[in-house]
Amino acid sequence: MDFDQLHTFLEIVRLKSFSKAAQTCYRTQPAISAQIRQLEHELKAELFERFGSRISLTTAGKIFAEYAERMLDLRRQAQNSLNELEMSPRGELVIAANEATCIYVLPKVFAEYKTQFPGVQLQVNRSYGSRVVEAVMENVADFGLTQLPVLEKRVQVVDIYRDEIRAVAPATHPLASMEKVRCEDVVAWPLLLPQTGMTRSRLNTWFESVEDELQVSMELDSSETMKRFVMAGLGITFLAASNCQEEVDAGSLITIPLAPEPMIRKLGLIYRKDKALPKAALGFIQVILGQFGSQSSPVREPRLTALVDR
Repeated sequence: MDFDQLHTFLEIVRLKSFSKAAQTCYRTQPAISAQIRQLEHELKAELFERFGSRISLTTAGKIFAEYAERMLDLRRQAQNSLNELEMSPRGELVIAANEATCIYVLPKVFAEYKTQFPGVQLQVNRSYGSRVVEAVMENVADFGLTQLPVLEKRVQVVDIYRDEIRAVAPATHPLASMEKVRCEDVVAWPLLLPQTGMTRSRLNTWFESVEDELQVSMELDSSETMKRFVMAGLGITFLAASNCQEEVDAGSLITIPLAPEPMIRKLGLIYRKDKALPKAALGFIQVILGQFGSQSSPVREPRLTALVDR
């Protein structure tokens, strides 16, 4: 049974004629008759009684006619809803990101997105490190925001944002007078380090030459906790400079670039390559690139163009 058969059946019912229905359906009368025979065979019931050139519905035909109209009406409603969805997207988008990204990146993005797509509900899945990639690959999240590089080959990566990992200390700390700090400069102080993640891995490499001299006081999984502990005088830490801007502006913290080279952090938007992106999802990519376009990589524009042209 298909929608074409239902349409043919209802045309015969409406016009009370196979020949007239054949004209409105742009088919021959034998083709129309074959459709009805196939439908009756599938339903295991006769739908029409024939009296010479006149036809009428059987009891089964009358019952089926009601359902046929409802099925075609549901089809129309479904098509209308999908057409409306294209014009005014609805539904839900789930974004996987760590705590700092949720606090310092997503609020402005979400505010702009809700202005453009008020019918779409946004949900945050707080994840850490590799778990962001796993959430995307497992379809738990539509998008992930995570540090680059990402090794998973099945995700599309859009480089959206860059900032710098710096040493973070109280504004009155002896290190505050330094323009840059080397790993040798911090061994005398208690360190508050991220428990896991890419920043921790990069710091471990930076610390290699003084590894045995380090005073790791605490390992924490929250950038906000690390900031609070630094302000309480419990040690120094290393965070993205953008995550500390409010405290720096308030005069409670200072951030110092690392030497010999700055430690640049790249943040990327990731999603599955094999996942079809509806208008609501494409809109999210456009909004996030609009927010951070000036900091995005040179390859950003071709990627966005490819997405919009799908």
